[in-house]
Parts: sequence; C-alpha cells; structure tokens
Amino acid sequence: MKLTRLTLTNYKNIDAASYTFDAAIVCFIGKNGVGKSNLLDAIYHLCFGKGYFNPSAAQNIRFGEDFFLLEGTFQGTDAAEEKVVCSLKKGHKKTLKRNGKVYAKLADHIGRFPLVMISPTDRDLIVEGSSTRRKFMDGIMGQTDSAYLTALLQYNKLIAQRNALLKYFAANRTFEKESLEIYDEPLVPLAHEIHEKRKGFIADFVPIFQRHYESISSGTEQVTLDYISPLETGNFGELLAATLHKDRVLQYTSVGPHKEDLDFLIHDHPIKKFGSQGQQKTFLIALKLAQFDFIKQKLGVPPIMLFDDVFDKLDQERVAFIMQLVEREHFGQLFLSDTHQERTLNALKTTQLDYTIFEL
Repeated sequence: MKLTRLTLTNYKNIDAASYTFDAAIVCFIGKNGVGKSNLLDAIYHLCFGKGYFNPSAAQNIRFGEDFFLLEGTFQGTDAAEEKVVCSLKKGHKKTLKRNGKVYAKLADHIGRFPLVMISPTDRDLIVEGSSTRRKFMDGIMGQTDSAYLTALLQYNKLIAQRNALLKYFAANRTFEKESLEIYDEPLVPLAHEIHEKRKGFIADFVPIFQRHYESISSGTEQVTLDYISPLETGNFGELLAATLHKDRVLQYTSVGPHKEDLDFLIHDHPIKKFGSQGQQKTFLIALKLAQFDFIKQKLGVPPIMLFDDVFDKLDQERVAFIMQLVEREHFGQLFLSDTHQERTLNALKTTQLDYTIFEL
C-alpha cells in the first residue's frame, strides 16, 4: 500500500499544500512547529477517518477558517488507484469518501488502508492508564478483524447505554433490575467474544514483539506483555451481578472488556518503573514494528509506516538497526519526520532504498 499524492487545505497550521510521492522513504525535515507532524497526521486521518493526535475533528480546522479538506491518492499492490477525501465544515458532519462514495459507516473504512504510526506521544502507552493500552490493542485488531471491530462497537454502545441508565437511576433515586438486564443479556456473549479474540491476539502478537525487541536491544533484555482480564476466571454475567451494588454507587459499569489492561514488563517488572528511557523507547518501537508485522501477515499487504521524530533519544546504533530493518522487512512505504537533517541522512545512508526529502 502506498500514498502517491496528498493535498491539504486549512488543516491545522497548513493553509494549502500538495505533495507527490514516488520514493520508498519520504522525509519531512524542519524545525519544531513548522507542520511536520501535521503532515503525518493528515495521512493518518485519511486512513482512519480521524486524527492521531487529536480525534476531535473540529479542532483540526486551521485557526480562523471554517473547514478543512484532505485528499489522498493511494495505490494498492495491484497498482489500482483509490482516492480518499475527508472534509469537515463547522456546524456540519464530517464526510469521508472513497472513490467519490460517502461511507455509511466509518467502520467500513478501517483496515482498507492499513497504517502504523510511531510517535513520541506513544510513551502514553507506558505512563498513562489502561485505556491507552486497550486502544493500542483494539487499533491493531480493528484493522485486521472486522468481526472483532463490529463486536467491540456493539459492546461499547451497550455499555454507554447501561451507564446512562445507572446515572438515571441515581438521579431519580429509583432502580429497576429488569431494565438493566435488557442490556446485560446481550453484553455477556459480546464480552466473551471480545475476550477470546484478545487472548488469541496476544498469543500471536507477543512472540513477534519479543523478536523485534531482542533484535533492537541485541538480545540483552527480556520483555513481555501480560493480558489482564477478570474474564480469565469468571463469567461476565456473574461478574456483572457481583458488581451491581458497586456499579450503582459509581453510576457506571466497573467491570468488563472496557476495563481490561496490558502489563508491559521488562525482566518481569513494570517497564514504567524499572525501564530506562532508552529501554522504554525501544519497547515502544518494538511494539509498533510488531504491529506492522502482525497487520502485514493478516492482511497480506504492508501497512504504510509513519515515524514521527522517532530518532530522538535513540543512539546511532539503534537508529541504524531500525533503518536496516525497514529495508529487510520490505516496508511498503515509510514517512518520517525529524528536526535534524544530518541525523536523517546518516540513517538513510544505511539502506539501499530510494528516498525523498522535503524541507519545511
């Protein structure tokens, strides 16, 4: 999968810009604040229908304007071109089109243009709460398993409705167990379907991740991911019954797939507390490279890769290894941003791939 043309209008700090891409590696070089990350975010936006850094579409409109427009031309492995257009005008609903046709459901677009993003904000996966790690897991699975994405969306919708009912009960000092069971009954099979698919994903994903981490770190450290879920030892229906009083007090559903977590471990200890800055960055890059491999294996096409300021805080040896990996693993197309042109050129010289540099 490749992006051959990108056009932006009133997107973040960019008033109007158009780029044509034909190289395997595309580099955006410039000082902080010139819009390098915004260009990568625009590519992500076209592939997912929302931004990576700010999912609120209205906040991506350039200051002082009332709309944004993104246009991208993609080329698949069969050389066929597809055009994606994403636009939003203030006060209107966001529109996402593929080859001139508006999507009825955004979910139908997910996975059609696979992409992996690596960014400094990925550190949130380590330092922030469980929702960021679930989002990472769901983002991979959603691109490769449409049945999982459908089940997850249905589950989240029912949980939101159940939570609204719990809030209604509290506000009106009333309670009707039968009304709550209307949501509990369909939630149970969905929760177990999501749980089983997540277990299967982790079993497949962890060895790929460990292989990448071992390669980048020269095999000196042991890392793993542990999937934390109460459904390992209990039925979801029973868990809902056991936490009913707690849910009524909290006014939200306190147990289920929407509360599960992944433990990031180095030598069987949380990397958040026991990993150095370099180890944490290597951990995150290995996660994203494993994401690339997993999606490539499942879909049969290499995702587009976005590297946003990835080389910062990595020693030259690890930078060189990552670039050699880019070449060896036959990445379909790589976009990267950096503030230091010399550092980028040194990294590019370690590969035989063609590249283009845009100075911003």
